Amino acid sequence: MLTVENVDLYYGASQAVRDVGFSAKTGEVTCILGRNGVGKTSILRAVMGIERIERGRVVLDGDDITRRPTYDRARAGIAYVPQGRDIFARLTVEENLQTGFDTLKRGDRAVPEQLFEYFPVLRDMRARRGGDLSGGQQQQLAIARALVTRPKVLLLDEPTEGIQPSIIKLIQRVIETLREKGDMAVVLVEQYFDFAHALADRIVVMDRGAVILEGARDELDEADVRRHLTI
Repeated sequence: MLTVENVDLYYGASQAVRDVGFSAKTGEVTCILGRNGVGKTSILRAVMGIERIERGRVVLDGDDITRRPTYDRARAGIAYVPQGRDIFARLTVEENLQTGFDTLKRGDRAVPEQLFEYFPVLRDMRARRGGDLSGGQQQQLAIARALVTRPKVLLLDEPTEGIQPSIIKLIQRVIETLREKGDMAVVLVEQYFDFAHALADRIVVMDRGAVILEGARDELDEADVRRHLTI
């Protein structure tokens, strides 16, 4: 579904991503692991079109989208849950969810009831402003908002950051359910090894802007992967 090929990305004169490539298949979870500052978020932003890449390609379902704008990628089927959530604090939960409608045909502009089965707390808080929610509730809202768009590819940037264990388990169950449905590819950026390892079909490990390990979860040595996550 998604292929990233030989991507280089710079911030000014500083190279943040070096020759990075990986693929994410429908019905699978691809986890990108690594320490802080190794380029994990940058590669997601490159896939979403938020950051311009200097070299390489991003291919979605066979179409080269490397030079397409972010809104066009969203309409093509990529949804992004950024680190820090970035929900709209002054909008209600319902209004936050409705911001995903712009990528949909007019007849499809409804919030799927299934989202409230994934995240029951959002049903009770539909009229509450996003800024009044706890961090864990905002994370649930951010994921639900992305799912409103019915994506082909879901990009998740550290969804466990600052979240209590019970919510982490809930998010894990939701990701497992999405994989079992088999109609989207999930790309998960994480530092929390146990969470990522439990979900991953494939693992990509980054260091200093480059991919240093890649393969199916069961093909990679767990100790070797962990070694590249510790300071």
